[in-house]
This record gives sequence, C-alpha cells and structure tokens, in this order.
Amino acid sequence: MKGVFGRYLWVDLSAGVLKDLEIPERWYELHLGGRGMAARLLLEHVRPGTDPFSPDNALVFATGPLQGTGLAGAGRHVVMAISPKTGSMADSYVGGFVGHELGRSGYDGIFITGKAPEPVYLLVYEGRAELRAARDLWGKFTAEVERELERRHPGVRVAAIGPAGEQRVVQACIIHDRNRAAGRPGLGAVMGAKLLKAVAVKGHTDKPLADPKGFARARAAFAQELLADEGTRRLGEYGTARGLTWLSEMGILPTKNFQEGVFDFAADIGGERLKETILVDRDTCAGCPVRCKRVVRTEFLGQEVLPEYGGPEYETLAALGSLCLVADLHAIALANQLCNAYGLDTISVGVAIATLMEASERGLIPERIPWGDGRALVEWVERIARREGLGDAIAAGLEAWAKNVGADFVMTVKGVEVPMHEPRGKVGLGLSYALTPRGANHMEGFHDTMVEQDAPTPELGVNSRYDRFALEGKARLVVLYENLRSFVNSLVLCAFTTKEVGPHYNYPRIRELVAHATGLEIGPEDMLAIGARNMALLRLYSGLCGHTKEKDRLPLRFHEALPRGASAGRPIDPELFRKEIDAYYELRGWDEHGPTPQTLRALGLADLLRFRS
Repeated sequence: MKGVFGRYLWVDLSAGVLKDLEIPERWYELHLGGRGMAARLLLEHVRPGTDPFSPDNALVFATGPLQGTGLAGAGRHVVMAISPKTGSMADSYVGGFVGHELGRSGYDGIFITGKAPEPVYLLVYEGRAELRAARDLWGKFTAEVERELERRHPGVRVAAIGPAGEQRVVQACIIHDRNRAAGRPGLGAVMGAKLLKAVAVKGHTDKPLADPKGFARARAAFAQELLADEGTRRLGEYGTARGLTWLSEMGILPTKNFQEGVFDFAADIGGERLKETILVDRDTCAGCPVRCKRVVRTEFLGQEVLPEYGGPEYETLAALGSLCLVADLHAIALANQLCNAYGLDTISVGVAIATLMEASERGLIPERIPWGDGRALVEWVERIARREGLGDAIAAGLEAWAKNVGADFVMTVKGVEVPMHEPRGKVGLGLSYALTPRGANHMEGFHDTMVEQDAPTPELGVNSRYDRFALEGKARLVVLYENLRSFVNSLVLCAFTTKEVGPHYNYPRIRELVAHATGLEIGPEDMLAIGARNMALLRLYSGLCGHTKEKDRLPLRFHEALPRGASAGRPIDPELFRKEIDAYYELRGWDEHGPTPQTLRALGLADLLRFRS
C-alpha cells in the first residue's frame, strides 16, 4: 500500500536500543494507520493486565496515510497506551505540527517501551533517531522544554510532558507545540513513568503517494470546500467556544458539576466575549486554512497569560468555567495556561475541581472551595499538578478518591471524567459515553444534534431526522457514526474538517484523497468496515482486561432530571438505556467480553481468534 513507509521506530528505553519495526502490509490494508495500527501494536506487544506505569506498557505515536501531505485536517496524529484511568488501551488525538513532521520522518509511527535509567528525550531528526539526556529539562514547564529543544535542534516540533506527568498525575497529558494536548486517558503520566521528557521530530522526506498529482488536486478542492461552509468559517472566527452560549440556551451546557444545564453567565465566557476581550490572534495546524485555535493575552492575580500557551477552547471554558460556576474569562485563561504549562488535561482537572467544590459544599472535606471562585480554581490546578495535600489524592485518581470519601456524585465513566456535553439532551451520546472502552469520550462520533436536520447522511442510509431526547433506536445510529469516526481516526483527520451530515458531507472527497494517497479504492461500506474493525480491537483488549458489559453505565446523576432550561425534566430512563446497550452489542456482534469469534472472522481478523478462547 502506498502512502505509508511500512515501518515504525521501535524504542526500548530500558536498553537504550532503537531499531526499525517492519509492519505487515496486510495490517495497513485492514487498519490504514492511526487508531487501528496503534491498537494492533498494543494488542500484539502489551499483555492485558499490565500496570500502566510498568516499563512493559508501551506508548505509541501513530500517523495515518495523510500525515505529512499538507492536507487540511491532517496535522493530527494519535497517541495510545494502556491508560492509568481505565487499565485498558486508550487513544488521544492531538493537532498542531508534530504529526505533520512525523508523517515526513520515514516512519509511520513510534513504539516506545521500557523505562529509561534517567530522564531522556527522543530526537527523530532528518532521518536519524537517538535518545538524548534530559536531566536538565526535568521539572521544567512544557514551553520551556520546547524553546530549549528548538534552540538545540532547529526546525523540530516537540511533544513534551510538564511536572504533572513527571509526578504521574493521572490527569496529565502530553503537550504538543506548547498548547495542544493529547489529553483525557492520562498518557502524560505514562510518559513520565518512562522518564521520557519529550519527543522532538523534524521530517525530511515526502510521503510515497500513489498519485501525487491527483492528490494535490483533491487536496486543494478539499480546502476550498471546507471554506465554502459557513459553519467552518464561523469556527475559524470564534473557535469551538462559539457553541457555549448556544448549548446553554438548549439547556445542555454542563454547569455546577452537571447539576444544571444552564449557566446564567454563559455569555461572559463564550466565544463572542473572548473575541471581544482577550483574543490577540488565531493559530492553526499544519496545512489547515480554518485557523480555529485561540491565542489570548491577559492577566489574573498578577500573573500574565501569555500567547505562547494558546487560549481556552470550548471544553476548557466549560470545564473550568460553567462546570465550576466560574464566570471570569481571565481566571479561566490563567487556569488553562497553568494546565498547559504543567501538562494537565483541562477537562479532567475541571471535573475534579467541580467535584471538590460540591464535596466542600456537602461537608465531605474540611477544605473550603467555593463555587465560582476564580482564585480557588487557579489554586487547585496547581495543587493537583504539584500533588499537594488533597491534590495528591485527586492526582492518584478522581474516581477512587470519590469512592473513599462517599462522593457518589463523581462524574466519571470507567475512571474517565465526563466531557462537556450533557447526555440528558443528547441521549445517544450518553450511549457512547457508557459503551466506549476508552471511558467517557465526546469525540467517538455521535451527537444527537447532528441528526436533528432533514436527511442527515443519505449515503449511509440516514434519511430522516431524529429527536435528540429519543433513546429508542439510537443504538443503530451510534454504531454507524462511531464506525465513521473510527475510520477518520485511523487516517488521522480532524473532526472539524470532516462533515458527517448535511449538504457539506465530504466523505466521497475523503475517499478520493485516500485513493490518491494509498491506491486503495474505498467505498462507503469499506470505510465503515475499517472503522468497525478498529473499534473491535479496543473492545477485544478491554475484554481481556476484565471489562464486561456490566461496566457500561453512566453516573447516576444522568438518570435524574435537569431542573430548568430547554432540556429540563427529561432524565435518561435506565431501563430503556439498558435495552439500547443490549441492541448495541447485538449490532456490533459483541458478547459480554467483546467481539465474538464469528465477528472477528467477519471483520477479517481471524488471526486474532487466539485472544478469544
């Protein structure tokens, strides 16, 4: 298959050995790259039940056939490992420029195992790869690390952990280009456990495309079509934060630790206010004309918020804002900067602080942490990052801490904090939250608001609109759009450059790009099969780790009604929810432990039957 180099860089940190890992061509045909290849490598090389902080865990940086080509949306790549939150494999997607450079490195990805005897960084520079000492970088903030590595190795792009990852804070992420986070599953803590401070990459070679001229024409058309979409242009103008006030009006903006769906001060922290006040620039990822990344400058509590750390996007504004009842953009911007500097996932930290605020209100902890207090918000970001006092217990895992203190209102699924989308007004998304082996995740593919329009996706047989509150029959749609997103996550493409519904549906163009890149002619059913196949890898592994259907559930709060707003009075019915989970398993061909032997054969994965005894 074209569009790939056919090899990964294998790094054994314990032995200090780097070598080429040849990948079977059949794997590329089955999985394409990205999510599928990373999951396949972990399944083959990391034993289920491995301690996430053990040297035996592996960290995979994976690209697909479109990285390194300059295609809009292909600045992303995936990082995957065994998560300290779930105990199973989990992936995280991140934009910027590291993926583009890795796509030009001569490798399709990096497989990192072992533990270094002392802190190191991995340098992949114009055709050579080596480990370098990083003792002088240990303890430094992410932007400091990037500046120093850029000075030493001109032209590199950097993925680094901050002090939080070094201390194995489970909310730690891997920060790319100073302000893009591979967040959610705690992969920064995995990297810290390996004493790997950073990965620095500078590419040197073009992708071996099947039809370079055809690809160039389709790439230009793809970018033009993106900018013809009014929604995409507004995304560039306001960033993802443009939806914050809209979600509050719909009654589904996570507020006060998901006790409410309406934030009375939503307009004070939304995209429009951010643009009018603290926005100083718009940034982008490799090859993308949309420029949706926020760049801000302000100050709070005498601390300057610097443009190099970017600015808060929707998830951050909600997690550190409405979820904690904080209505001060300046406080949220500083908290965001501290998360990027320490290397923390803003969603995870926001849910943790909101949980602490509610625990304080209920008298479960002696600390006084008032709702809406911007100073407390900033203080607790640092306390968690530094593992100070109660912050140390939170840093070891929010769900376990909550169980110990009797905080039955903790908003997690399989140990992963719920993101900033309220499932009582998007009930199909609630199914995704409960069912994904990754723990609660809003990027798996389906949001009920996608299908409230007429004829959402005719090519895939979705020809009528659906009510966002209606649960019955949603399992079919969840499976369909999850497969579509899983295909995209194997390419790897940005969710904001792929249009799953409406007149700007662009998957025929994406398949054309894949054909020009790889030489593979892929139809609608083929892309869904690739997506289903790669979802099955995650669920197969989680089953081997002891995950059963019983663990597919939501926090109890979502089975209670919201008190006010446009989505009030509609709790998720637990009995119907379980029926849709059963329907989902049947549609996927899964049993209690994951894909059945018959399903593995149907997906072309008969060689993995050895994992199902």
